[in-house]
This record gives sequence, structure tokens and C-alpha cells, in this order.
Amino acid sequence: VQLQASGGGLVQAGGSLRVSCAASGRTFSNSAMGWFRQAPGKEREFVAAINWSGGETIYADSVKGRFTVSRDNAKNTVYLQMNSLKPGDTAVYYCAASTIPLVAAATLSYGMDYWGKGTQVTVSS
Repeated sequence: VQLQASGGGLVQAGGSLRVSCAASGRTFSNSAMGWFRQAPGKEREFVAAINWSGGETIYADSVKGRFTVSRDNAKNTVYLQMNSLKPGDTAVYYCAASTIPLVAAATLSYGMDYWGKGTQVTVSS
């Protein structure tokens, strides 16, 4: 699976942004997907995960209620809708795929099998 994230940019605090991750490869629909982020000087952290069908999701406490992860298997794409953005959300956002279809498998960065190049999200105050 090859992954390509896009849709990052600069937004004011309180604004919204949607980042997308396009996947190639026949195993996408069988993969749980995760979003992770890394801010300067900090370790990469889990943001959100979705299982193979899109029926189960998990969120980090820091984004719960503000971010929504979804997927369209027909388009081989996973999305992260980010609302009520805060300056603390500023980071490079990465999508990743796990060959295990369960949502829990996509919450740990060391358990992910494929990574895309990140997309920068900057939230100004």
C-alpha cells in the first residue's frame, strides 16, 4: 500500500480543515487506517483510527469531539475532518495503514505497516 496525504495548510484558530490520504494497492479495503501527528520537538502521537469498514473509530482524548475520521473504500481514501482547531494542533499529519483490519491495530505507530509522507497543518492564534 502506498499512501499520499494532502490537504494541509494554514488556518486560524477555531477554523476547520480536512486532510485526505489516498491509497494505492488492493489491500486498502482490508486495512485499518490511522492518523498520527508530530509537532516540532515532540514525539509522533496518535490522533485517530478507523477500522477496515469505517464502522469503528478511536480518537485521542485531545481531539475527541473536534476531529472526525472517515473512509471511502471505493475511492481508496481516508479523511480527517478537523474542526475547532487550536494552535496546539499544529503538526505534520501522517496517515498510516495496518494490515490488521481491526481499529485497535491502528492506534500504535510501531504497529503500522505503511506510512505516507506527511502534510503540514498550521493553526495560527
